[in-house]
This record gives sequence, C-alpha cells and structure tokens, in this order.
Amino acid sequence: MNKTIRKAAVIGSGIMGSGIAAHLANVGISCLLLDVVPKQLTEEEAVKGLTLENPAVRNRLALSAIAKLAKTKPAPLYDNSFASRITAGNLEDDLSKLAQVDWIIEVVVENLEVKKGLLQKIESVWTPGTIVSSNTSGISINDMAASCGDEFKEHFMGTHFFNPPRYMKLLEIIPGEHTRPELVSFMKGFCEKVLGKGVVLAKDTPNFIGNRIGTYGLLVTLKEMTENGFTVEEVDAVTGPAMGRPKSATFRTLDLVGLDTFVHVADNVYNHVLSESERSIFAVPPMLQTMVEKGWLGEKSGQGFYVKKKVSGGSEILSLDLTSMEYVPQKKPKSASLEAAKLAKGAKEKTKALLAANDRYSKLAWDILKQVLVYSAEKVGEIADSIQEIDDAMKWGFSWELGPFEAWDAIGLQRSVERMEAEGLSVPAWVKEWIAAGNSSFYKKEEGKLYSIQIGTSQYKEVEFAPEVINLRSLKERNKVIKGNSGASLIDLGDDVACLEFHSPNNAIGEDILSMITQSLDEVRKNYKGMVIANQGRNFCVGANIMLLLMEAQDEEWDEINGIIHQFQNTMYKVKRFEKPVVAAPHRMCLGGGVEACMPADQVVASAETYYGLVEVGVGLIPAGGGCKELALRASQQAIVDGVELQPFINHAFQTVGTATVSSSGYDAKRLGYLRPTDRVVANQDFSIHEAKQTVLGFANTDYKPIPEEKIRVAGSEGKAVLQLGAIEMKRGGYITDHDLLIAKKLAHVLAGGDVPAGSLVTEQYMLDLEREAFLSLCGEPKTQQRMHYMLTKGKALRN
Repeated sequence: MNKTIRKAAVIGSGIMGSGIAAHLANVGISCLLLDVVPKQLTEEEAVKGLTLENPAVRNRLALSAIAKLAKTKPAPLYDNSFASRITAGNLEDDLSKLAQVDWIIEVVVENLEVKKGLLQKIESVWTPGTIVSSNTSGISINDMAASCGDEFKEHFMGTHFFNPPRYMKLLEIIPGEHTRPELVSFMKGFCEKVLGKGVVLAKDTPNFIGNRIGTYGLLVTLKEMTENGFTVEEVDAVTGPAMGRPKSATFRTLDLVGLDTFVHVADNVYNHVLSESERSIFAVPPMLQTMVEKGWLGEKSGQGFYVKKKVSGGSEILSLDLTSMEYVPQKKPKSASLEAAKLAKGAKEKTKALLAANDRYSKLAWDILKQVLVYSAEKVGEIADSIQEIDDAMKWGFSWELGPFEAWDAIGLQRSVERMEAEGLSVPAWVKEWIAAGNSSFYKKEEGKLYSIQIGTSQYKEVEFAPEVINLRSLKERNKVIKGNSGASLIDLGDDVACLEFHSPNNAIGEDILSMITQSLDEVRKNYKGMVIANQGRNFCVGANIMLLLMEAQDEEWDEINGIIHQFQNTMYKVKRFEKPVVAAPHRMCLGGGVEACMPADQVVASAETYYGLVEVGVGLIPAGGGCKELALRASQQAIVDGVELQPFINHAFQTVGTATVSSSGYDAKRLGYLRPTDRVVANQDFSIHEAKQTVLGFANTDYKPIPEEKIRVAGSEGKAVLQLGAIEMKRGGYITDHDLLIAKKLAHVLAGGDVPAGSLVTEQYMLDLEREAFLSLCGEPKTQQRMHYMLTKGKALRN
C-alpha cells in the first residue's frame, strides 16, 4: 500500500495521550497534541496578567503535558530534545489542523458519548484517506463510530497502546466492521517496523484481548485468595517469577495500575457480556470497592495493597491484611513448591516445579492457572482468531514469560485436561477434539519452524513472522551453527553473512568468547562477506567476567590478569582492522566490555531500548578493552573536524566514564558519545539483527575498506591536570571518596594520553598500554577488590 505517516495528531494530553505523542516523536513523527481549552485561569496565570484568550492559557493542558515529559520517570522520550517534535494546541483553535495530518489518535476519557462527540468533530475537518484511531482500552470501536459516515468508518480503527507507550511492546489493533482490510495491514506493518511494537489483531469485544484475559486472571486470583485465606505477600510469591510472571506479581501490579483503573476495566466487561456466569467473575469484590472508596488506589495515592512507612533507620514496606484492613509487616512465604520453582531454570520448568509439589502454594498456583487456561480457550474465536494472538498479548502486554497456551503445553496438555475434568472444570470441546485427533500440544517445532493449531481443524499451521525477524534459536535448531564453544557460537544467517552470538551466563565476556571471536574472524575471512555481532539474550552483555578477575587479583596473579586484558585488547583490535565488514547489534543492557565489543565495529545498529555504558568505575576499575582509547580517538577526530579545542571533548568523556553513566536509550548513547553519529538506532528489537545483516551486505557490496589506523591527538599532561583538578574539587566537596579520587586520577591519566605534551600524536597501541597499566594497578587495590566482591554478591556498586 503506497501510504506513509509523517505527521500525526493526538487528542488528549493526559498520561496516555502525552506518552503516545512522545513515542511518535521518538521515531521521528512530528505530532500535534490537542486538548480542551481551560475555563479558568490558574493563580500563576492571573499574576502574570494573562487572560483566557491568551494562547499560553488556551494551550495550557498540552503545553504542561509536553513540559512534564522531560521530568517523567521512566522517561517517555528517547532523548529530551525530541520534545521539539511535539506542537501544543487546543480543540477550538487548532481543530482545522487535523486536515493536515496522516494519522489522528483519540485518547480522551473512557466514555462512549464523549468519544462519539469527538469523532463527529474530527469528521467535520477530516481529509478523506487520513487514518483515525481510538486508544480506548475496551469501548466498542463500532459503537464509537456509529454516527459517522461510511468513508470515515472505513478509515477508523482501535489502536490500544499499553502504558507506558514507549516501553510496553503490545499494541492491539481493533478493526471496526467497516475498516478497510488494507489499512489494517498497513497499520500493523507500520506499528511493528516504525513504532517498534508487537501488534496483535483483536476483535471488537469488551476489553479486547490483553485486558480481558488479564482482568479475568486477577479476579480469579482474588477469589481464590479470599476463599482460602492467603495473604497478599503469599499470593505475590506464587503469582510472580515462580509462575513465569513479573516480580510485581498480582498486588504490586494492581498498585502500579491503580485500583480505580482496574475497577473501571472490570466493570466494562461486567456491563457488556451476556453470559451471567462470566459476569459473575467480573463483579468487583467488595474489598476492592472499599479500598477505592477509601482512596487506597495504589502508588498514585501512596497506598494500596502495599504502603511504605518510615521507621527508625529508614523505611519499611507493609502489606494489607484483608481481614482487619490494616497494614502489617510482611512475612516472607516459604515452601517446597516455591523453593523448587526458584531453583528451576526458565519459565516452563519453574511452572512445572511449582505445580509438582504437594503443598498449599502449589494448589493455589494450579487453581488459578487452570481457570485462566480454560477461560483463554473459551475466548478463542471470540476475542481473537488464533491462540498466538492471545499468547502474544499476554507476553507483550503483561510481561508473562509464557502465554496461556504455551503454559498449557509446558505443564502437559492431555494430563492437565484430565485433571481439570476430574475436578469438575468444563474444558472447551475444541481442546478435547484437538487431543482426540492425536495432538499432544498446541504448538510444535519441526526443522526450526514453529507451528500452532489451526482453529477449526485438526491440523497445525506454520506461525508466520515478519520477514525482518531473524530468530537465532530457530537457526541453531536448523543446524546453522558454523562453530561454537561454551561462550559463543558463529551462526550462518544466510546470504553469506555470519552472526557471532554470545551465550555465556549473562553474556559476560571471558576467554571462551574472546577465543570464539578470533576463530569467527578466521572463518568469515575464508567463507563469508561479513559478520554481525548480536544475540537474543535478555541483555546483550553485562561486561567482562568480574569473578575471574577477582579470583586472579586475590591470588595476586598479575601476569594472568595482564594476559586476560592483553587478549581482550588484541581481539578488539583484530575486529577493528578486519578486512571484511563487522556490524554490532546491541540491545537492552550493554555494559563495560559489552560496549568495548561493539566499539570496533564498522557500524552499530542498536535497539532503541539499549542501555549502554562504560561502568567499570562501579567496580573500582577503568575501561581497559579499548573503551578509553576509542573515546580519546573520537574526541581527537571531532576536535579536528570541528576545528575546536580538544579539552571539552575529553572533559565530556571523563565525566561520562567517571560517573559510570548509562544511556537511557540508543539515542541517548549518541548524546553521551558512546555511539557515533554514523551508528543507527532501530525501534523494534526483533528487527535489529536483520538490519545489521543488511548493513553488512551494504558494506560488502561496495568497495569496502577496513577502518585505517590513525594517530590520536591527546590532551597530554596539561589536559590531565585539568581533569584531575576537577576530581580533587569533587573530593573536597565531599562528593567522592579517596578511592573514587584514585580511580579518577587513573582515568584522567589514560584519557589525556599520559604525561606527553598537549597536542601530541600517539598510536592506538600506546593508549591501550596506558589502559592496561592503569587497570592492573587498580586490580591490586584492596578497595577495588571489595567493590568487585560487593557487585558479585549484592548486584550493586559499593562506595568505599
């Protein structure tokens, strides 16, 4: 379809509306943000002498929402400068501007009559062909557009973003009965590729997919809890990671969502479903109603199922006793089932372990899960056409590691159905027919391809993915591994491009990964056009293997540590000088050595949600795998290109590394200088390996030349003195410790190029030697070893 979206309008500047506008701005779409005109002045406006006719007053709601974006946590914007892409306005003065945009998104209050009236206003200025959508979380799309013209209805649909819009992957697209199929297809592709979303197609039913299943699951949990006398913390212990669900589990999730919001969502189903038995499940429990009446709404009101109270020496989180309706100290639940789930690896094994133990927590998990599975099966065909859309909605919208049907497969389909029926639960006929046809699971894999049940038949159907999605696990299952060891594998991506995948614990870089990088370069040199460095772990790389370094330092094996760092530096140098293109595709956490593994690449294609940083000072060290050298080189290049002094660039690098600053996004990594202006950021992490592969091919199909060696102009002893003086002032002000100062002085020495005269030209090897010497000397410091040990045991930095 020959259509594009360059400009959009969002109507409604509340939390969701401003968040959606921010995310449109994130991906380069200019956005008009409109809201109603205020009816009275604020005190501040009156003091300034403004009137109700002043544009600053008339646009106040949208202007205020845009201003808040820079202060909101988690940050709605990839970079605060992107707020300039959003223009504030109001529905009276700027309604006609809707005729100039490509997409109009309605994000006003969840009230059918309000939404219907707004759509009629929009239609009065609407340009035929413009897409219009509603961000409703559950109101009927057809009912909303009932009074609109036929052509308008053809261009109208639901686009339900989950909160916060930047971070939540799920986007439900809900076509109306008149929506053009080609527009639905276009929007699905656009939202996946440009907005980076995981899109599911939902039917126009109450609460669509995610909120329908999610709300049901929460209400069933509350019912089981009250009937069987479980506490808030007991339920959260069972319904969190032990079941492959988020740490927020049930009640922390409700507190985050807001109890009033949850009650509204539940009421929407209660008021619109016809089945009395289903309505009864969605009747809000009196206990929840009482909490809402008391104003105990969760985080936004300061208390819900949990509350933070000040105690001597700090604060304590108390949980609500639902019997007395008073807050009491938490009691951590312990049981064989919870311990078994904790020890198991992966969501499938955790769920199986939790259910296998014969205790009350195991029974609670089963009693909740069985009802959610059956309800999900009952809704197939009603809320969605496939089980995959239901599974994806729950994984992307509620952060479940397994969707309902994936969980059903994990616990054993036939065995679990037999148990359900023995306990009096009515399992949908289609599930029993599927089993009777000889099938033992809803999904199966064959030759690296995924198949799922084709509803209405006894046949499996291949699950289709966007062509831009490359799945490394699938490639490995299809025997595409070229070579590998315990830490990494080289995988054939097709088209003569190979992918180096890290798969050590936490993808931490050790000797095994370094060895595989060298072997991979040899293989690619002979048989491939180039190489991608990427993986699909939870995080790209948490850095180097600190445990190994600490053990060697405690044993005073300085030659071993020197050898490890030398190997790391030499390996990265080989990557940088490799005669064929190398492209890195980091995602999520990419720290320390992970950043240094990306820096030598010809280009970095980072996921938008890449949290990138050289954080070695947090464990009492400095970057020594080429990170300092690369920042000094970039500073030298930038100063030459801009024809300005070098010192400000070195100051910036010193501050960034010295404070262990981590980027808040891929774009923020550019601002910090970790990524180069030529590096790219992609919105959808699922597409990043494909984009990296295409970049390799683009390099390979030109007259590719490896990155040449060049001298680095350094700030020298004068620049070093400037950096160290700043650190000394920080120490005098009480902002850093003596050991922080020692680390800062070492870092200054390296980034400035040592004690040579200012402006000296040095080699990359000279800078690497400075890195290694400083790193080795810090490894011998007892306080650095304390920091490494603390990070390994506590998972956070020690200030000593």
